[in-house]
Amino acid sequence: MRYYQSNLENERHLLAKTESATYDLTNWNDDIDSFGTLLRAADDEGVTPDTYVEESLEEANAVEAVPGTLSVPIVADEIWAAGVTYRISEEAREAESESPDIYMNVYDAERPEIFFKSTPSRTVGPNDAVGIRSDSEWDVPEPELGIVLYQGDIVGYTIGNDMSSRSIEGENPLYLPQAKVYDRCCSIGPCVATVGTIEDPHDLDMNMSITRDGEVLYNDGTSTSEMVRSCEELVSYYTRHNNVPEFSVLLTGTSLVPEENFTLEKGDQIHIDIEGIGTLENEVIPV
Repeated sequence: MRYYQSNLENERHLLAKTESATYDLTNWNDDIDSFGTLLRAADDEGVTPDTYVEESLEEANAVEAVPGTLSVPIVADEIWAAGVTYRISEEAREAESESPDIYMNVYDAERPEIFFKSTPSRTVGPNDAVGIRSDSEWDVPEPELGIVLYQGDIVGYTIGNDMSSRSIEGENPLYLPQAKVYDRCCSIGPCVATVGTIEDPHDLDMNMSITRDGEVLYNDGTSTSEMVRSCEELVSYYTRHNNVPEFSVLLTGTSLVPEENFTLEKGDQIHIDIEGIGTLENEVIPV
């Protein structure tokens, strides 16, 4: 099942989409107004969120379609990210850096690169604007499969855009936090697809396109099968010796990297598709 967060008439609603219909769960139960409240309710009953919903779908109101006023599908207390999980990502970060060897060392190492990415105030949802830093000269989107966690356990998947300043990180790897964490630095959406919906997160087609004034500047695809690390491995390192929050998202790295002569500009449109989840769309603004 896929879960969407929507604002309807200034009220928060959680929508569940099955293969045949879309249901407004909040009209059925006022207490279920977010994916987070659904996870808590299902946990109290000792069942999965899909099972909790399926047992009551007859009482929920069907709607014609998912509304366009979508927000982040899960308000994650923290968003973290993994790096250098695809060969092309390792090559791209070597190319931008004056210290390239460290990226090859991470790619081949037992321990993955896991870093803090975003907070709720810095994260935007579908059709909202992502940011590029005004003190950066080289900015790119990074499309990634996002793992949605509840109390450290995998409950679903979403799409993430790990916005990055390659010029700042390339100047010195120690500047990574400034290259990655800033206003509107991350987007997730359009929904959370539960583990029961995504048969194999390591075999999903992924595509990203970037348009400017209606012209396609970038369009390429890949598969999560190209990841050199599994979702379970990345989560195990994220949660290791780390008191993770109730709700979190872990982005799993990218392999779709625009050419070195490309940088994002104000008004660019970013479209990220992942099989089984949907499309995440965002416009670019300076911050």
